[in-house]
This record gives sequence, structure tokens and C-alpha cells, in this order.
Amino acid sequence: MSQIETAALRQVDGRGLAVFRILFGSVMLLSTLRFFAFGWIDAFYVRPQLHLKYWGFSWVVAWPAWGMYLHFAALTVLAALIALGLFYRVAIVLFFFAFSYVQLIDVSLYLNHYYLVCLLALVLSFLPAHRAWSLDARRARVRRLPEGVPAVAYWALRFQVGLVYTCAGLAKLGEDWLLAAQPLDIWLRGLTDLPVIGFLLALPGAALAFSWAGFLFDSTIVIWLSWRKTRPAAFALVVVFHTLTGLFFPIGLFPIIMITAATIFFDPAWPARLLWRARRGASQTMAAPTLPGRTAGRLALAAFGLHALVQLALPFRAHLYGGNVLWHEQGLRFSWRVLVREKNASLLYDVRAPATGRRWLVSAGRYLADHQERDIATQPDMIWQLAQHVGERFDQQGHGRVEVRADVQTSLNGRVAAPLIDPTVDLRRVTDGLASKPWILPPPPPLSPRFMASK
Repeated sequence: MSQIETAALRQVDGRGLAVFRILFGSVMLLSTLRFFAFGWIDAFYVRPQLHLKYWGFSWVVAWPAWGMYLHFAALTVLAALIALGLFYRVAIVLFFFAFSYVQLIDVSLYLNHYYLVCLLALVLSFLPAHRAWSLDARRARVRRLPEGVPAVAYWALRFQVGLVYTCAGLAKLGEDWLLAAQPLDIWLRGLTDLPVIGFLLALPGAALAFSWAGFLFDSTIVIWLSWRKTRPAAFALVVVFHTLTGLFFPIGLFPIIMITAATIFFDPAWPARLLWRARRGASQTMAAPTLPGRTAGRLALAAFGLHALVQLALPFRAHLYGGNVLWHEQGLRFSWRVLVREKNASLLYDVRAPATGRRWLVSAGRYLADHQERDIATQPDMIWQLAQHVGERFDQQGHGRVEVRADVQTSLNGRVAAPLIDPTVDLRRVTDGLASKPWILPPPPPLSPRFMASK
């Protein structure tokens, strides 16, 4: 433990961390501007008549229209301040809370890379990423730099980014991905008209080759990025891999975020060496670092250890539910199972009024925006949540207390559609929570390796 403490608190060049801060702030600035440019603030937060909630966060509600626009304007300013390193401590903490609030408004908007942004902002809130190349340093708001930062600052960010890749690789370790090449085969068949490379995607076995390549990349890239001799080639592979995934799939800024995040695996002094080469001998020296006290250092290590334990527990909690997590989705969010499922589903609510004997078939689109309707039929907790809303609306129309059942036919990774929810269960009589949901039906059989040959 003493050796770990010494290594973690060892002072290293802080300019690599500063570049990470600049890149993070710049990408977040681009992200928030996109919400204004594409009208997403209005589409996602203003127009929907109902926002579906995360369990335990039903109290988080959206601002009125003017408030949401003001909120995103504030996020834009905060992102710029982070990149500039101006009022950094205040800016990164406010950005973490403001960005997390936006994500908690509606669970149907969950995206892995937005969750990653929240975590990176949380970690950066505790790191001295403004000690170099920041306006705070220039204005002498912190000690003038360049000077060192504790090595654990790099450890924390490398762990967070590395966990994404590792869990994504483990999620692909299954029959669907490695034997049946699903869901990649479904997706690539729709991309054969792409210029230049489209014909390659139509070749026999292309989907299987891409599936194995994706599995090997996610499972091993952290090793190659961490090893100095393979780091340049590994980073080039990161750029190529995420550029292709961004070309193939509509996954927003995720490729850009992962490419910029991979720079944290570089040697902490890489920006100084780059400048030294550009200026042919410019000084790389650092001012004498100030070592943290033993108590402060141990508190920092304890905080990092606690954060690591939580981040390890969240992805693996799905195993506590048993079964196929891609089917029942219990524990799927926050687990970094990236691009491993293709689900298509139809949903109708069967509303019955025992007092009058009347019955209605109700579509989700009656209450939801288009983007919400696309996702709800595949995710049982959202199906349950909307069932409560539908029931309450019918109750208010004077039908007495109605019963609400769900007819959900779901296809997972090319399988024949099967019922996801027990259609005999009145969803208003069951509760949602962290416990296993017995009203979710078992999944269909696994895909056979012969699945590929039969198509």
C-alpha cells in the first residue's frame, strides 16, 4: 500500500492533463451548439407532453421552454470556460450538475456517450486540470505552471475510459456477436450502397469478420494504448475504428469523444515533447512541484478507489438478474454494452374498465413524441411507466379504475418476434424498482451458428 501511495502521488507533467481538459471542453462546446443548431432543445425537452423518468428520479422535471434554452446557453458558456481554463473549478462542477440534470429529465434520451461525459466531468471536478495552459494560471488564480500533478489524476481518467472499452469487449463475448455476427449483419446489409467500401460489406463473411474485429479491438485496445511501444499504432487504430463506426452508425459525437479521450493514455509530457520538437529545443522544464500532504493524498486515493468500485459494480449488476440482459434490459443502462443489440418491437396497451366492461387498444404514440415511441417498446421499465400514465388518464375520464395490459412483440438480433411482457398482467398492479421483474417473459432461444448460412 505504501508503494501504491507513493506511485499515485508521484508528480508528473500536468500538460497532458491540460490538453485533455481543452479537448473535453471543446467537444462539449460543439455538443451544446448542436442542440441549438438542430432544434433538439425544443424537440426533446419542450414539445413532449410526457417525460419518462429514471427510477428514483421522477422529481427531475424540465424547465419551461425559456428555461431550457437558457440552461443550454449556460452549458455552452461553461464548456468554453473549461476549454479556456477560466474559473475552471467552478465551471467544471457546474457543468457536471447542469449536464447531468439534462440527462435525468427523460430516460428515453439515454446515450452511452452522454453518460460518459457525466462521469468524465465528475472526475475532472476533482483534478487540477487547470494548472497548465489555462487562463486561471495566467491570471495567477492558481500556482503558475508548468508544474506537476499527481499521477493518480491520469490513473482516474484512464480507468474511466478503459472501462468503457473493456466492458464493451466483454459484452461482445457471446453467441450472437461472435458466431451469428448479430446485430452487425443486420446493420451492414443496409450499408452496401456506401461509396468505395459498400461492396466489401456485401461480401460473404464480412459481418463475421467485422464482428471479430470489433471484439478484439474493444477487448485489447487499452493494453496497446498503455504500452509505450504500441501506443502510436494503437491511437491510429482508435482513429480509424471510431471514424468507421461514425460513418456506419448514427451515434452522434461518440467517435469524437472516444478519440479525444484516448489521448489520456499518452505520456503526461507528450505536449511538451511535441512543442520541443516544433521549437527545436524549447524548454521542457517544470517548476518544482508541491507534494500533497499525506492525509490529503490518502483521501484522494480513497475517493478514487470508491469511484472505481462503483463503476465496476454498475456494469456487472446485470448478472444478478440472470437471463439475457439484452432481452429483459434489467441492468443494461450504465453497463457499456455498446452496439450489441438490435431490437424491433410493436406495442399496444390493452385498457379495460371492469366497472363498465369497456375495452380500448391504445398506441404509445398517443402520448409520446416520435423519438420516445421508437425506444419504449423495447424497454420494460418504460413500458410499465407509460402504462401508469395511460391508466391515470383513463381514470380521469370517469371509467373507474381501469386495468392496463401490454401486448409487446419483440425481435432481438434477428430472432422471430416473441412476447416481451406477460399480456395477462395488469401493469397497474405491479411496481417498478431494482428487483427482478417477473412480468417480463423469458427470451426466445439463442441464435444458432447456422443462422448465417440460412439467410
